[in-house]
Amino acid sequence: MESVARALQNNTAFRAIVRPLANTWVNLSGYRRLGLRYDDLLREETPIIQEAISRLSRDEIDARNFRHRRAFQLSLSHQELPSPQWTKPEDDYKYLQPLIEDVRLEQAERDAFNSMTYVQK
Repeated sequence: MESVARALQNNTAFRAIVRPLANTWVNLSGYRRLGLRYDDLLREETPIIQEAISRLSRDEIDARNFRHRRAFQLSLSHQELPSPQWTKPEDDYKYLQPLIEDVRLEQAERDAFNSMTYVQK
């Protein structure tokens, strides 16, 4: 399955078709109009994401909390940010994904280590 995903990611024709659809979906989802980033939408209830969030710098945690509170307030008042304050595509980078991947790899390594059996000769 990974080889298929990697082949699709490296296929320029596939990317040329999918990129406009992805941009349309992002624009229709509306999270940028509230000043959020993509990683702000991830559910915080899972232990992996909680651990990844705890590894963020204090400044990034504060910025994330500010974005959440501002979006909640805007949602309650049925408003959006003025268009100059919307999250720009270049600012919407995945700041949490690398940490989530690190936590998943560490958990898989821990599970593999804990499932080892001791064979006495």
